[in-house]
Amino acid sequence: MEVIDLENATAGMVSVDRALGDLRRGDFVVIEGDRCRALIQAGEAVSAESLAALARIGNGSTRLVLTARRASALALDAGLTPRAASGVVSLPLGAVGDAEAIRGLIDPTYARRPRLPQGLVARRETDGSCAAAAVTLSKLAQLLPAALTATLAPDGAQPRAGSAPRRDLLRVAATAIADYARLAAATLRPVSEARVPLEAAEDARVVGFRPTDGSAEQFAILIGEPAAHQPVLCRAHSECFTGDLLGSLRCDCGPQLQAALRLMGAAGHGVLLYLAHEGRGIGLINKLRAYQLQDKGLDTLDANQQLGFEPDERTYRAAAVMLRHLGIGRVRLLTNNPAKVEALSREGIEVVERVAHAMAPNRHNHVYLATKARRAGHLLDG
Repeated sequence: MEVIDLENATAGMVSVDRALGDLRRGDFVVIEGDRCRALIQAGEAVSAESLAALARIGNGSTRLVLTARRASALALDAGLTPRAASGVVSLPLGAVGDAEAIRGLIDPTYARRPRLPQGLVARRETDGSCAAAAVTLSKLAQLLPAALTATLAPDGAQPRAGSAPRRDLLRVAATAIADYARLAAATLRPVSEARVPLEAAEDARVVGFRPTDGSAEQFAILIGEPAAHQPVLCRAHSECFTGDLLGSLRCDCGPQLQAALRLMGAAGHGVLLYLAHEGRGIGLINKLRAYQLQDKGLDTLDANQQLGFEPDERTYRAAAVMLRHLGIGRVRLLTNNPAKVEALSREGIEVVERVAHAMAPNRHNHVYLATKARRAGHLLDG
């Protein structure tokens, strides 16, 4: 298990968690890196007033930052190397237009379609830049992966009075943003446990885990005494509000959840990790946006990429940390996804066996399942 300086780690995590709330409210945040300092705002929160404030502060340096995947969807990737497909790029804000135009650029579901000057090409941003940190922060906030940035003087001074909506702006280190997801997983600790008899397995308990900064919680459902039956029958299940709770027919998540619990109930032991991975890690609001794009003909992976995300934003560090806390190091993993087996193995969990977990398709999800098999390598033939 990773050894962490909890005091320093928690301080950085708390600053990032506060920044996520500020971004979601539309506030500005200051990002400070080794070689950069920038005022940022989430692209989703853009307004005429915020653009004016950024223009006053940026003195010509204000830019719209996008993922390279979104830039590619907009045909703005000319001249970028193949490596840039998973990177971050930017455009001068003066060439982009007003708030309405920016919304059209960052959100393919927005009513107004973007119009850009001919010959406009996105600029590649380095991985350690404030621009890259701004996009990472937007993703962590489960907003669209786009931000507005204005370069600040590197002297530690706040933006001058009257130049921004607030003078007491939150400062967050670019390194803290880069480390946040890893530390949120590594500092997960069990904080509560209760018996919860289930229809599929009466001998069930739910254990709640929380990271040290008090942010997003994760849950494990234990059937019987799984630690005593290793390798344990295990399912690393990504939360799915539409499938698990509403019974949506667009995916196979709900049937997979219930089938896994039934299998564990029949075996008398098992662990189901219920992970905060809505929409392959892009969040529920963005998943609904992706559904809109799918209804227009895109498949699951292309819809996520049109929004500017990777095809799959999930990691499984949290799953491995939870299993170790539960005394489990060897599992028989219920999954159709070989990438999930590889991810858990990289995190130090021995996957003794991949147990097939395919559900019967219906008329609403057969294309979705075929896409998972054809493009994401899922093994759905048993």
